Amino acid sequence: MASTKRPRFHPPKSKPAPVTRLLLIRHAEVEPRYQGVFGGKIDMNLSERGHEQAKVLAKFLRGKEFNAIYASPMKRVQQTFAPSARHHRVKQVILPGLREIDFGDWTGFGWDAVREKFGIEPYEWLDKIELGVVPNGESTVHFRKRVEPCLRRVIRENKGKTAAIFCHGGVIRMLLAILLDLPLPKTGSFDVEYTSVTQVALHPHMNEIELLNFTPWRDLPL
Repeated sequence: MASTKRPRFHPPKSKPAPVTRLLLIRHAEVEPRYQGVFGGKIDMNLSERGHEQAKVLAKFLRGKEFNAIYASPMKRVQQTFAPSARHHRVKQVILPGLREIDFGDWTGFGWDAVREKFGIEPYEWLDKIELGVVPNGESTVHFRKRVEPCLRRVIRENKGKTAAIFCHGGVIRMLLAILLDLPLPKTGSFDVEYTSVTQVALHPHMNEIELLNFTPWRDLPL
């Protein structure tokens, strides 16, 4: 007698949504006269050591595939990117909104000078930007207003792909603040060193830091 059992229907398993990955890359060490100061809008060059760091960074990135590369127009970023450009066929897209934060009247002053002249402690700088009290400088509101559209464009153009963003320490902090839904001062808990690479995976349910402040020039064996 033939079986009357009907075969069970197993709905096809849905494929996991593809992950978008962003590599946030800070520029290399700047020329000595601008080290340890609020450089911001100053369009400075890299130091000799910075150029060497950029070469090591290029070796590290050589084996990685990018669907897109975005960059700040400032010289220190462009000089950092230059060695990597030889290994990647993707042409960089320059986004003016990725330039470093404008520190207003603090620009060009070191930590001690800012303490003396403006009466703030160095560790308070992110709080002062958040409050919008840096004289003639950008507040968090204005800074985010120009950085966030750049981030949204990168995500929109690279869903399920990998994109690199060559930029600045302050910009990386703002990008992390947006991606992780943090107040900007909270990003002071993260180191963002010269020529560092931070990788963030954008999942449908959360954004995840996969790599934080990796510095190829220091962390890779020679």
